Amino acid sequence: MTERKPRDLNFTSWIDQQINEAAERGAFDNLPGAGKPLPKRTDEDAGQAWLRDYLRREGVAAEELLPTPLKLRKEIERLTATVQDLRTEQEVRDVVSDLNRRIIEWRRIPTGPPLFLPLVDRDLLVSQWRESHQAGPGAQPSAPPAPPPRQRRRLRRRSRKE
Repeated sequence: MTERKPRDLNFTSWIDQQINEAAERGAFDNLPGAGKPLPKRTDEDAGQAWLRDYLRREGVAAEELLPTPLKLRKEIERLTATVQDLRTEQEVRDVVSDLNRRIIEWRRIPTGPPLFLPLVDRDLLVSQWRESHQAGPGAQPSAPPAPPPRQRRRLRRRSRKE
């Protein structure tokens, strides 16, 4: 379809001609789903269903569409389970260092929703990895401690002296 539209044909006629020639060549024969009804969808589902179907066909995880801070946050949540498959402490340190490097890069020029992403404590994760590997294979790692809650600043009211 790299040929140019002839000057004497209008655009609609030229498109119709292209479609007719493709049908004569058999380009539309034996297409997947030919003769099958379209799937029924509800009104609320129709807006997102095409995207889910496209991602499934292309083999792309829906998580890839998340903004960078949310992807990093999900990776932080799964990190404890992920490092259990590693063999050495150095591999654990390398994985945590790489994740922390990406968090710092995102902090420099943040894109997406304004979320605070804490750096992962490398030594804490290594000690959890060490404990689980000393306990034997199949041992469950202890859950990482939750970050301390942020202190709220309280404003003091000034008393008005009259």
